[in-house]
Formats: sequence, structure tokens, C-alpha cells
Amino acid sequence: MAARVLLASVLTAGSGIAQTRTVTLDEAVALALQAQPAVVQARGDLNVARASQREAIGNWLPSLSASSGWSTNSSERFDPNTQRTVSAASTSYSAGLSASLEVFDGFRRPAQNRAAGATTAAAEVGLVNQRFQVTLQTKQAFFNALAAADLVRVSETRVQRAEQQLKISKEKLAAGSATRSDTLRGTVELGNALLQLLNARTALATNEANLARMVGVDGAVRAVGDSPSFDPGTLDTTALRQEALANAPSIRLAEAQASAADAQIPVARAQYFPSLTASYQQSLSGNQLSALNDSWSLRLSVSWPLFNGFSRELGLSRSFASRDAAVARADDARRQANAQFTQELASLLAARQRVAIAEASRAAGAEDLRVQQERYRLGLATIVEVLTSQVSLDQADVDLVQARLDLLLAKAQLEALLGREL
Repeated sequence: MAARVLLASVLTAGSGIAQTRTVTLDEAVALALQAQPAVVQARGDLNVARASQREAIGNWLPSLSASSGWSTNSSERFDPNTQRTVSAASTSYSAGLSASLEVFDGFRRPAQNRAAGATTAAAEVGLVNQRFQVTLQTKQAFFNALAAADLVRVSETRVQRAEQQLKISKEKLAAGSATRSDTLRGTVELGNALLQLLNARTALATNEANLARMVGVDGAVRAVGDSPSFDPGTLDTTALRQEALANAPSIRLAEAQASAADAQIPVARAQYFPSLTASYQQSLSGNQLSALNDSWSLRLSVSWPLFNGFSRELGLSRSFASRDAAVARADDARRQANAQFTQELASLLAARQRVAIAEASRAAGAEDLRVQQERYRLGLATIVEVLTSQVSLDQADVDLVQARLDLLLAKAQLEALLGREL
């Protein structure tokens, strides 16, 4: 009776799952790419880099400004001739236009153009890299949620087997062909199955909550769709390794950042050269709109900071240091990608073998349980043998779910490294 009550409470606890939002893998990835702060930040960095590139182009154009003004004032004075106070008012108008163009800047603007272009390229690669990283994290969360749902089904199947075996034990006890110990052992197995089901539902709720956070949805999200399978088949590991070292988003990002850092060195060097600026100004002023005085001026000025307290040397040293560090990070990114490829490929191949082993073990476990149950019905096997086979089959089911999960996760890791789907 107590087992039935516990079973009802476990099933009731999982009844709310069907009311949660459901997403497929493609939907989850699309939602995550819109919601994750890392991708949003990468998009913002790219927009800022493009705006900086436009600003660098705008530095080649003259700066223009226009001004206008109107003023009126009144004053009082004493007229000694009339012995009275006289009021007087005056109005003035003004308008002006000025333009300024830096004719020579020590090659600073070409260097800034190259630096802005390199920064934009790095931002574009950074966005691509973040998209692959978020896609990887979303796939991991999605596959974990799917595996957790599979483990719930495995636990529910274990509960059904335990209930069926307990029923058989009670029938045999009533017929006098089994002992009280058989029903007690069956009750213990049912309790263990229910505990496993509780833990599986808890893990499912946790993984669905993690998936919901990943896709930017409040509450729980249920992963739907058949558990995807993947057979890597025969892989050309040499070609894949070369592809990873050439196209890995992490390597491309590090190389783009190194190029952007190198482009900042000519900008710092430009401070050692003089600059030549041309400016033109025209203004109109007067007390009447019909008779304004026109004036203009043209000016050329040269500026050459001969010494500024070693600030230029400091800036140049920082540029070189940033460039050297970025180059070192790019070299390390290649080594890391090479090592990671070896690791992920080994994980993928090992997971494929584990799936094959788990499938064979599961088939053997199912047949063994069938044989032991039949022998128990005929009185040729003990309840211990039946329960041992039953537990072995349950573990084989769990191992198969975990092996398939490991294979999918290894595939997702390798795809994130290569920058494409396998």
C-alpha cells in the first residue's frame, strides 16, 4: 500500500512537465543567439568598430561650422541741450562660416584607417566565435535535457518492471511456490526504482531550468524531438586537423586581434611627425541686414611637438607590447586548437565505441532478464537471480543513454572547434 502511495506521488510530481514550453534544437539555438549577453556584447562591439571605421574615413574630410547671431540693446543718456534723458537702441547682425582641414598629419590618418579596418575585422571574427561558443553551450544544455528525459523514461521502465516482478512474487507466494522473502526483496527493488525515478525527475527539472536560462525564457523549457544519433563513420583526421588549424574561430579571432594590435604601431609612430592644418573663415557683421560687412581669412599652421615628456615613447612601447602579447596569444591559440582537436577526436571515437558496447550490453541484459523471469516462473531460479538481471538491464539502459550523450557532446565540441557542422 505504501509503495502505491509513493508511486502516485512520484508520478504526480512529474505531471507538470507537459505544461512547460517546448523547443527543438534549432529553436533553442536561435533563441540563445538572441538572448545570450556574450553575443549581444559581440554585436555591440562590431557596431562600435564599424562606427570607428567611419570616423577614421571622416578624418580625411574638412570640418565645417556655421554661426549666426542677432543682438539688440538700449541705452539712456542725458541731453544737455534739451535738459532731458534720451533713450537710444541699436541692433547688430552677424554670420560666419569656417572650415578646417589637416593637410598633413604625419601619416596618422592612413594608419588609423588600417587600424580601424583591422579592429572591425577582429570584431566580425569575435562575433562569429561567440556564436559558435553559444551554439555549443546551447547544444550541451539541450542534449543534457534530452538525456535527462531519457533517464526518466528508463527509471519509469524500471518501476514498471519492479511492479510486475513484485506482482509475480505475490502470486507465487499465494500459490505456495515462493517465500515471503521474495516479496520483500521485490518491495525493496520497487522502492529503489522509485528513488531512482525521483532523482531522475529532479535532474530533469534542473537541466530544463538550465536550458531555459540558456535560451532566455523564464521558467522551465522542455527539449523535444527524437534523441539525435550520430555515426562519425570514417573520418579523415589529417584533413580535419588542417581545417581546424586554418578555420577554427578561436584561431581566426586571435590572429585578427594580433593584426589589430600590429596596426596600432604606425598610429603611435605618427606622433613623431609634424602636422599641417589649413583653415578658412568668412564672416558677415553689421547693424543692417542690407549692408553687412564681409571679411574672410585663410590660415596655414604647422605643429610639431619636439618633446612631450616621453609620452610618445610610452605610447609606442605600449603598442609594441600589445602587439607581441597578441602574437603570442595567436600562437598559443593554434597550439591549443591542435591539442583540443586531438582530445575531442579521441572523445568522439571513444564515445562511438561506448555506444556500440552499451547497445550490445543492453540487448544481452534484456535477453538475460527474459530468461531469468521465465526460469523463476518455472521455479528454476531464485528472486535474487531475477533482481540481479533486472538491475543489470537497468544499468545497461543508463549506460546507453550516457554513451549517446557523450557522443553528441563530443560531436558538438568538435563542431565548435572546426567552425562548421559535421
